[in-house]
Amino acid sequence: MSTDTLTPAPTTSRDTAGFARLGVPESLVRVLADRDITSPTPIQAATLPDSLAGRDVLGRGRTGSGKTYAFLLPVLARLAADGGRRRQSKRPRALILAPTRELATQIDDALAPLAKPLGLTSKTVFGGVGQNPQVQAIARGVDVVVACPGRLEDLIGQGHVNLDSVEITVLDEADHMADLGFLPGVKRIMDRTPGDGQRMLFSATLDAGINTLVKRYLTSPVTHEADSAQSPVATMSHHVLHVTADAHLPVLVDLTAAPGRKVVFTRTKHRAKKLARQLNAEGIPAVELHGNLSQNARTRTMDAFHSGTAHTLVATDIAARGIHVDDVGLVIHADPPVEHKAYLHRSGRTARAGNSGTVVTLMMDDQIRDVRDLTRKAGIKPTTTKVNPSHPLLTELAPGERTFPGPFVVPGAAPQGGGQRGGGQRSGGGQRSGGGQRSGGGQRSGGQRQSGGQRSGGGQRSGGGQPEGQRSGGPRRSGGQSGGQRRSGGAAAFSSQSRAGRRG
Repeated sequence: MSTDTLTPAPTTSRDTAGFARLGVPESLVRVLADRDITSPTPIQAATLPDSLAGRDVLGRGRTGSGKTYAFLLPVLARLAADGGRRRQSKRPRALILAPTRELATQIDDALAPLAKPLGLTSKTVFGGVGQNPQVQAIARGVDVVVACPGRLEDLIGQGHVNLDSVEITVLDEADHMADLGFLPGVKRIMDRTPGDGQRMLFSATLDAGINTLVKRYLTSPVTHEADSAQSPVATMSHHVLHVTADAHLPVLVDLTAAPGRKVVFTRTKHRAKKLARQLNAEGIPAVELHGNLSQNARTRTMDAFHSGTAHTLVATDIAARGIHVDDVGLVIHADPPVEHKAYLHRSGRTARAGNSGTVVTLMMDDQIRDVRDLTRKAGIKPTTTKVNPSHPLLTELAPGERTFPGPFVVPGAAPQGGGQRGGGQRSGGGQRSGGGQRSGGGQRSGGQRQSGGQRSGGGQRSGGGQPEGQRSGGPRRSGGQSGGQRRSGGAAAFSSQSRAGRRG
């Protein structure tokens, strides 16, 4: 295998030559224009001339660089050029592999409106849902399959999919597939596709595992780079907020109570679930995204986040890969990630599509050395500030009035946060203007919940009665404590003093 000289993409975010000048067929240019997409991003401008010419392409660009259209356009252009070819049962003509269900769904969402005017069809294939609709659609014949490796291998093994007619194959976020241990399955899938087909691989980094794929499956690929995986995005500002354990949750609550969409990252599923419940308990509509959710629950989560019903998403690294929401203004690392690639991928949820964005890392005393090493390896020079919940920097990073409309509620279900606060806006001396009583769990009285079971001295429920609103997921309230302070991870929550003067 030989690899052509790497070609840096143009540094401008707009290309006045447009898609037509790059060789995109007029039929696709019109569809793009109808969707108000008229100027290629740098990675699109760099890769499209080669990919449309049928060459194998290795595209390196960070999240949010426009990679999806960079490979969808040549896929559809190639298939449309032979539009008279009939679809074959179980034999797709194009294959796009993605590491997560969310990314596969979002790729197909971008693909479908482009494919429909051309008379082309697609189907997503991933686990977590029943396979019958996938099997039936592929049996009828589809042009493009957008798949996660695990479920696709299952269907191949059952004889429901045959890849011997695939003309063009795309691997998206190949580095993340390597991180998840999918490369052996990817290789087995690639071995089933014709060796003379066109192949494109897009990745934020080119590690050893990815380089193995390139050498084995790409023929004389031309490599293009939109952004080095280590280079900061010019419109993204990075801040490290040094907080005490007691201030961690109050600072997080203040930032997430500001206007606009926010994504909060945690290291584990348990932490994502817990923080989402704690934020809901404070009156901030938040949803969680992690590997323990069913596909239907994941879909509901993303629908709520996209629609604005919940303006805060609390997610783990793996679950959040592939999330595409252009107007996320703030990313918060509630738990600093373990390694720098995760930091870059997390941070890429903001400053997308030419927008600006802010990345905040909450750092406690025992994390100072790890965060310093992390940002150095990521090529980031953040501004570090020691803050408390009333620090003025919080309103600079997340401007606007703090509001607490109440917990996110799935239609027909009880509030996630364990009883809704009165909601409303934050007023002066620590009071919420809508009242402070919980509405979902009954009143508290000496360690007992009137609408639920009795609590034992250690906070365990002994009566078994499930309250109407679920508990917040924070540490249990010890018996006899009657609701004076809210606690999180051993940290006292808002006191009147910390709330005062923090209207924003």
